[in-house]
Amino acid sequence: MEEKDQTKDYETVEETNTNEEEIIENSEQEIVDETSEQEEVETIDSEVEKVKQEKDEIYQRLLRVQAEYDNFRKRTQKEKEADRKYRSQSLITELLPVVDNFERALQIEVEDSSASGVVDGLKMVYRQLTDALKNEGVEEIEAKGQEFDPHLHQAVMQVEDDQFDSNVVVEELQKGYKLKDRVIRPAMVKVNQ
Repeated sequence: MEEKDQTKDYETVEETNTNEEEIIENSEQEIVDETSEQEEVETIDSEVEKVKQEKDEIYQRLLRVQAEYDNFRKRTQKEKEADRKYRSQSLITELLPVVDNFERALQIEVEDSSASGVVDGLKMVYRQLTDALKNEGVEEIEAKGQEFDPHLHQAVMQVEDDQFDSNVVVEELQKGYKLKDRVIRPAMVKVNQ
């Protein structure tokens, strides 16, 4: 019976050893599994971080595109408004020499009574033309006696005249015009030194 007990003890020790080995193997496997899981978590975390960065970059890009679109829309709106405001500028620019010629023609004095009817007709046409230009927003630029402004006046001559202060327009050689707030033709002037 002793032998049986020893065998039993031996089997129990062997079973215990086997159980311990299994526990060790399981523990090692768990450690490997935990390490593997930890690596997976780190990989997933880094991928999540990359995705967050990409999302932030895309969001920033979206904000820039939206801002650019808003600026584009505002700019085109301003351009449309300017086009409407100054739509007649090219026509007016073409008509200004006609106005100049009318003014020169009306300065001629006529002594013949038959020609005075023609002159009266020219005056009427001139008035209609200048009224139409005023209705479109055309204004004459005041020049004589005003201080020289390079935005409004084009100096073609300089003179010395004691009657005027320095840098003052002495004479207007050709009228200047503005369309609303835009100069379409500066006044050609003589300026006092």
